Amino acid sequence: MRHWPLFNLRLTTPHLELRIPSLDDLDELADRALEGVHDPGRMPFGAPWTDAPAAQLPGNVIRFHLGVMARCQPDNWFCNFVVVHEGRVIGAQDLAATDFSVTREVRTGSWLGRAHQGKGLGTEMRAAVLHLAFAGLGAQTAVSSAFLDNPASLAVSRKLGYQPDGMIVQQIRGQRAVQQRLRLDRDDFTSPVPVKIHGLEACLPHFGLPTTQPLPS
Repeated sequence: MRHWPLFNLRLTTPHLELRIPSLDDLDELADRALEGVHDPGRMPFGAPWTDAPAAQLPGNVIRFHLGVMARCQPDNWFCNFVVVHEGRVIGAQDLAATDFSVTREVRTGSWLGRAHQGKGLGTEMRAAVLHLAFAGLGAQTAVSSAFLDNPASLAVSRKLGYQPDGMIVQQIRGQRAVQQRLRLDRDDFTSPVPVKIHGLEACLPHFGLPTTQPLPS
Protein backbone atom coordinates (compact mmCIF):
# COMPACT_ATOMS: atom_id res chain seq x y z
CA MET A 1 0.00 0.00 0.00
CA ARG A 2 1.74 3.20 -1.21
CA HIS A 3 0.26 5.66 1.28
CA TRP A 4 0.33 3.39 4.35
CA PRO A 5 3.60 1.45 4.08
CA LEU A 6 3.18 -0.05 7.55
CA PHE A 7 1.11 -2.75 5.85
CA ASN A 8 4.33 -3.87 4.15
CA LEU A 9 6.36 -3.98 7.39
CA ARG A 10 7.13 -7.55 8.43
CA LEU A 11 9.37 -9.20 11.01
CA THR A 12 10.45 -12.79 10.49
CA THR A 13 12.10 -15.24 12.86
CA PRO A 14 12.79 -18.97 12.49
CA HIS A 15 9.20 -19.85 13.46
CA LEU A 16 7.14 -16.65 13.18
CA GLU A 17 6.03 -13.78 11.01
CA LEU A 18 4.81 -10.55 12.58
CA ARG A 19 2.80 -8.15 10.41
CA ILE A 20 0.23 -5.37 10.62
CA PRO A 21 -3.09 -7.23 10.33
CA SER A 22 -5.37 -7.38 7.33
CA LEU A 23 -9.11 -7.68 7.89
CA ASP A 24 -8.83 -11.45 7.42
CA ASP A 25 -6.03 -11.55 10.00
CA LEU A 26 -8.24 -9.74 12.50
CA ASP A 27 -11.05 -12.21 11.89
CA GLU A 28 -8.65 -15.03 12.71
CA LEU A 29 -7.25 -13.19 15.72
CA ALA A 30 -10.78 -12.88 17.09
CA ASP A 31 -11.11 -16.67 16.77
CA ARG A 32 -8.01 -17.11 18.94
CA ALA A 33 -9.50 -14.80 21.57
CA LEU A 34 -12.72 -16.83 21.60
CA GLU A 35 -10.76 -20.07 22.01
CA GLY A 36 -9.18 -18.70 25.20
CA VAL A 37 -6.13 -16.70 26.20
CA HIS A 38 -5.72 -17.53 29.89
CA ASP A 39 -7.14 -19.47 32.82
CA PRO A 40 -10.58 -17.93 33.46
CA GLY A 41 -9.79 -17.87 37.18
CA ARG A 42 -7.14 -15.17 36.78
CA MET A 43 -6.74 -11.96 34.80
CA PRO A 44 -3.30 -11.18 33.33
CA PHE A 45 -4.34 -7.90 31.65
CA GLY A 46 -4.53 -4.45 33.21
CA ALA A 47 -7.60 -3.82 31.05
CA PRO A 48 -9.67 -7.03 31.48
CA TRP A 49 -10.78 -7.24 27.85
CA THR A 50 -11.15 -11.02 27.88
CA ASP A 51 -14.01 -10.74 30.42
CA ALA A 52 -16.33 -9.55 27.64
CA PRO A 53 -19.21 -11.95 26.81
CA ALA A 54 -18.42 -14.38 23.99
CA ALA A 55 -20.96 -12.68 21.73
CA GLN A 56 -19.13 -9.34 22.10
CA LEU A 57 -15.49 -10.41 22.32
CA PRO A 58 -14.71 -10.87 18.58
CA GLY A 59 -16.14 -7.47 17.66
CA ASN A 60 -14.26 -5.85 20.53
CA VAL A 61 -10.96 -7.34 19.33
CA ILE A 62 -11.49 -6.15 15.76
CA ARG A 63 -12.65 -2.67 16.77
CA PHE A 64 -9.68 -2.26 19.09
CA HIS A 65 -7.13 -3.06 16.39
CA LEU A 66 -8.84 -0.92 13.76
CA GLY A 67 -9.03 1.95 16.25
CA VAL A 68 -5.33 1.66 17.03
CA MET A 69 -4.46 1.91 13.35
CA ALA A 70 -6.77 4.91 12.92
CA ARG A 71 -5.18 6.79 15.83
CA CYS A 72 -1.54 6.10 14.92
CA GLN A 73 0.54 9.31 14.61
CA PRO A 74 4.32 9.87 14.27
CA ASP A 75 4.48 11.29 17.81
CA ASN A 76 2.18 8.63 19.31
CA TRP A 77 2.42 5.35 17.42
CA PHE A 78 1.32 1.81 18.11
CA CYS A 79 2.23 -1.18 15.93
CA ASN A 80 -0.28 -3.92 16.68
CA PHE A 81 1.32 -6.87 14.91
CA VAL A 82 -0.44 -10.18 14.52
CA VAL A 83 1.78 -13.21 15.12
CA VAL A 84 1.64 -15.91 12.45
CA HIS A 85 2.93 -19.45 13.00
CA GLU A 86 2.78 -22.07 10.26
CA GLY A 87 0.34 -19.92 8.30
CA ARG A 88 -2.03 -19.37 11.20
CA VAL A 89 -2.60 -16.23 13.31
CA ILE A 90 -1.90 -17.26 16.91
CA GLY A 91 -1.80 -14.00 18.85
CA ALA A 92 -0.78 -10.35 18.94
CA GLN A 93 2.41 -8.47 19.81
CA ASP A 94 2.44 -4.71 20.08
CA LEU A 95 5.20 -2.12 20.07
CA ALA A 96 4.31 1.45 20.96
CA ALA A 97 5.89 4.78 21.84
CA THR A 98 5.07 8.40 22.58
CA ASP A 99 7.41 11.19 21.39
CA PHE A 100 9.83 8.47 20.29
CA SER A 101 12.10 10.79 18.31
CA VAL A 102 13.04 12.38 21.66
CA THR A 103 12.50 9.69 24.29
CA ARG A 104 13.85 6.72 22.29
CA GLU A 105 11.77 4.50 24.58
CA VAL A 106 9.23 1.85 23.52
CA ARG A 107 6.73 -0.27 25.39
CA THR A 108 5.43 -3.73 24.56
CA GLY A 109 2.45 -5.95 25.27
CA SER A 110 1.27 -9.26 23.87
CA TRP A 111 -0.99 -12.27 24.07
CA LEU A 112 -1.08 -15.76 22.62
CA GLY A 113 -3.94 -18.21 22.25
CA ARG A 114 -3.70 -20.82 25.03
CA ALA A 115 -3.04 -23.65 22.57
CA HIS A 116 0.17 -21.91 21.49
CA GLN A 117 1.60 -21.07 24.90
CA GLY A 118 4.51 -22.82 26.59
CA LYS A 119 6.41 -23.44 23.32
CA GLY A 120 8.88 -20.55 23.39
CA LEU A 121 6.88 -18.51 20.89
CA GLY A 122 6.21 -15.71 23.38
CA THR A 123 9.95 -15.15 23.75
CA GLU A 124 10.47 -15.25 19.99
CA MET A 125 7.77 -12.72 19.19
CA ARG A 126 8.93 -10.27 21.87
CA ALA A 127 12.51 -10.64 20.65
CA ALA A 128 11.30 -9.73 17.15
CA VAL A 129 9.80 -6.38 18.17
CA LEU A 130 12.74 -5.59 20.44
CA HIS A 131 15.07 -6.14 17.49
CA LEU A 132 12.90 -3.79 15.45
CA ALA A 133 13.03 -1.22 18.25
CA PHE A 134 16.75 -1.36 18.99
CA ALA A 135 18.33 -2.30 15.66
CA GLY A 136 15.74 -0.85 13.31
CA LEU A 137 14.51 2.30 15.05
CA GLY A 138 17.39 3.20 17.35
CA ALA A 139 15.55 2.84 20.67
CA GLN A 140 17.54 3.26 23.87
CA THR A 141 15.15 1.55 26.30
CA ALA A 142 12.11 -0.73 26.30
CA VAL A 143 9.58 -1.09 29.11
CA SER A 144 6.97 -3.69 29.94
CA SER A 145 5.06 -5.01 32.95
CA ALA A 146 3.34 -8.14 34.20
CA PHE A 147 1.28 -9.11 37.22
CA LEU A 148 3.14 -11.01 39.92
CA ASP A 149 0.87 -14.03 39.34
CA ASN A 150 1.90 -14.21 35.66
CA PRO A 151 5.20 -16.13 35.91
CA ALA A 152 5.28 -16.99 32.20
CA SER A 153 5.41 -13.35 31.12
CA LEU A 154 7.94 -12.48 33.82
CA ALA A 155 10.11 -15.40 32.70
CA VAL A 156 10.13 -14.11 29.10
CA SER A 157 11.25 -10.70 30.35
CA ARG A 158 14.06 -12.16 32.46
CA LYS A 159 15.21 -14.29 29.54
CA LEU A 160 15.48 -11.21 27.33
CA GLY A 161 17.44 -9.17 29.86
CA TYR A 162 14.83 -6.90 31.48
CA GLN A 163 15.48 -5.60 34.98
CA PRO A 164 12.90 -4.76 37.69
CA ASP A 165 11.74 -1.14 37.58
CA GLY A 166 9.26 -0.74 40.44
CA MET A 167 5.67 -1.81 41.03
CA ILE A 168 2.20 -0.78 39.88
CA VAL A 169 -0.78 -1.42 42.20
CA GLN A 170 -4.26 -1.46 40.71
CA GLN A 171 -7.73 -2.96 41.01
CA ILE A 172 -8.59 -5.97 38.86
CA ARG A 173 -11.98 -7.71 39.20
CA GLY A 174 -12.52 -5.88 42.48
CA GLN A 175 -9.25 -7.16 43.97
CA ARG A 176 -5.86 -5.58 44.65
CA ALA A 177 -3.35 -6.60 41.97
CA VAL A 178 0.36 -5.80 41.72
CA GLN A 179 2.31 -5.51 38.48
CA GLN A 180 6.08 -5.70 38.20
CA ARG A 181 7.41 -2.94 35.95
CA LEU A 182 10.39 -3.93 33.83
CA ARG A 183 13.02 -2.04 31.83
CA LEU A 184 15.53 -3.16 29.21
CA ASP A 185 18.48 -1.08 28.00
CA ARG A 186 19.66 -1.52 24.43
CA ASP A 187 23.15 -2.64 25.51
CA ASP A 188 21.62 -5.44 27.61
CA PHE A 189 19.62 -6.99 24.78
CA THR A 190 20.82 -9.84 22.60
CA SER A 191 18.14 -11.55 20.57
CA PRO A 192 17.97 -15.30 21.25
CA VAL A 193 16.82 -15.85 17.64
CA PRO A 194 17.75 -14.27 14.30
CA VAL A 195 15.27 -11.59 13.24
CA LYS A 196 14.85 -10.06 9.79
CA ILE A 197 13.08 -6.73 9.22
CA HIS A 198 11.32 -6.23 5.88
CA GLY A 199 9.93 -2.98 4.47
CA LEU A 200 11.13 -0.62 7.20
CA GLU A 201 12.63 2.30 5.28
CA ALA A 202 9.36 3.61 3.87
CA CYS A 203 7.81 3.40 7.35
CA LEU A 204 10.36 5.55 9.19
CA PRO A 205 8.36 8.82 8.96
CA HIS A 206 5.42 7.02 10.59
CA PHE A 207 7.70 6.42 13.61
CA GLY A 208 8.67 10.10 13.70
CA LEU A 209 12.09 9.36 12.20
CA PRO A 210 13.91 10.70 9.14
CA THR A 211 14.36 8.41 6.16
CA THR A 212 18.11 8.76 6.72
CA GLN A 213 17.82 6.54 9.82
CA PRO A 214 20.53 3.83 9.64
CA LEU A 215 18.89 0.51 8.83
CA PRO A 216 19.89 -2.99 9.98
CA SER A 217 21.72 -5.11 7.43
